[in-house]
Amino acid sequence: MIHYKSDEEIELIKESSLLVGKTLAEVAKHIEPGIQTIKLDKIAEEFIRDHGALPGFKGYGGFPNTLCISINEQVVHGIPGKRKLMEGDIVSIDCGTILNGFYGDSAYTFEVGEVREEIRLLLKRTKESLNKGIENAVAGKRIGDIGYAIQNYVEPFGYSVVRDLVGHGLGRNLHEKPEVPNYGQRGVGTKLKEGMVLAIEPMINLGVKDVVQEKDGWTIRTSDRMPSAHFEHDVAIRKGRAEILSTFEYIEEVINIK
Repeated sequence: MIHYKSDEEIELIKESSLLVGKTLAEVAKHIEPGIQTIKLDKIAEEFIRDHGALPGFKGYGGFPNTLCISINEQVVHGIPGKRKLMEGDIVSIDCGTILNGFYGDSAYTFEVGEVREEIRLLLKRTKESLNKGIENAVAGKRIGDIGYAIQNYVEPFGYSVVRDLVGHGLGRNLHEKPEVPNYGQRGVGTKLKEGMVLAIEPMINLGVKDVVQEKDGWTIRTSDRMPSAHFEHDVAIRKGRAEILSTFEYIEEVINIK
């Protein structure tokens, strides 16, 4: 069942989503070669709690931490630990918050120092594919239009779309109906209506689309160990144009200063 939100509820989801953006920006200040991923996790948890919210992922389904931190060939759900970031790595950081009873959920893939040009382009184009998907997240279109736009943008570059993991509805629960695949056919799937809130999150691989789960029971990585990029925004379905509830603005202010 799809939960349609009132404008007041959408505003509360937006507040939670904006806090995720601010949290990721705080984390971005500390992304550099040599830092342990668990330190980034602690920075995020403290920041979220200091702003009157709860970490949305911690304890969710048994997940042990505040952030999902996924490095290089890891796609999503990486567990923070003693591993240190290294020059040339990319790191997807996915963060969730609960504020006023509603979830926010957003992800950004960061460069650690100087990365190879082909990796930099993977990140740039994955973020662009997110924007292509959002352009189709409008009332009257269908779920398949979002996935088609993402897939149709990235595949000509030789990239592949992860099929095993999808975006989702968002609200009082972290994962609500409908599922939002990053591939699909135009005009197919659930019809988009005002009041729907979706987390759209392309996961795009430099190599093959296939993924496997690591022994920790959480981390998903590419089967060929080629790098993967991940970006995520929360959007409210509106007529004519989606309303983006989350933001990368705070993150990119930090990155550009660095």
